[in-house]
Amino acid sequence: MSTGKHPHGRSRGGFRVGRKSCRSGYPGRLAAVEPIRVVERRGGTVESVHRVHAVAVRDGEIVASAGDPGFVTFLRSSAKPLQALLLARARPDLDDRLISIACASHRAEPEQIQAVRDLLAAAPATEDDLELGLQEGRPPERVYHNCSGKHAGMLAVCRARGWPTEGYRLPEHPLQQEILGEVTAAAGAEPATGTDHCSVVTFALPVERMAAALARLTEIDGGERIAAAMRANPQMIGGEGSLDTRLMQSGPGWLAKGGAEGLFCGITPDGAGFALKTQDGAFRALGPALASFFPGLGEFARVPVENSRGEEVGEVVAG
Repeated sequence: MSTGKHPHGRSRGGFRVGRKSCRSGYPGRLAAVEPIRVVERRGGTVESVHRVHAVAVRDGEIVASAGDPGFVTFLRSSAKPLQALLLARARPDLDDRLISIACASHRAEPEQIQAVRDLLAAAPATEDDLELGLQEGRPPERVYHNCSGKHAGMLAVCRARGWPTEGYRLPEHPLQQEILGEVTAAAGAEPATGTDHCSVVTFALPVERMAAALARLTEIDGGERIAAAMRANPQMIGGEGSLDTRLMQSGPGWLAKGGAEGLFCGITPDGAGFALKTQDGAFRALGPALASFFPGLGEFARVPVENSRGEEVGEVVAG
């Protein structure tokens, strides 16, 4: 990764916030040193506290932040729109439904599983070619893994490019090498790498670089197609009740993709890229944090806490 200073005063060795005002459409506050505080209350008593780092970037500049924009974490499944760039270029014949399932962390809903199977058929490939494991709590078939659409898309790229499908998940495979190049170019920084839960390469970056990468998505060859497909098929991206699906359904222009360990990235209707990361990895904090960071999203501000009878006994809110 680069060791040079950030143009707004933050260096790799530390964090410094200047008095930068936020542009129209963003929180009416200066950049905040403290992360967004999200609490779980039960019976009026605070039981847990989550800290969420958040940043928005437009035209290469931070336009809003809370916490540390230099906080480094893995991009996990929020990378899927970038990982699908090769598919969008290699297979112009695929419809938006199949492009969107390649960007999904699906909930194994029937239409999602059918889309994965259709993408495998179009590749062409079979479920046996998927180099991921079984997912706990789901039927014992690889196609039901929440990353199966991404893997099906990767197989389709290998077929189109004449690459071997065996080992497509491995860092030395030409597919993963090209994806690394795409992520590096979009982020404007070379990421550290690791292995994701679904077995492919994942990328560690500061959250500010993640937001910058998403902000550039539609400027990259194939990126406009990916964004259009995701916005046209929000139910494919997550599924019933998922935060990314709900945000894209809440109003025109939003694009969103969640990632493991409390990461949430996307694009605002006016083209800014954003990234939110719960420091302790708790995903439940992200809705309230999103509503705090973007005040117009009040419908996400409160997550009810229920007991085993389905009775409300508390809430998760920013505060």
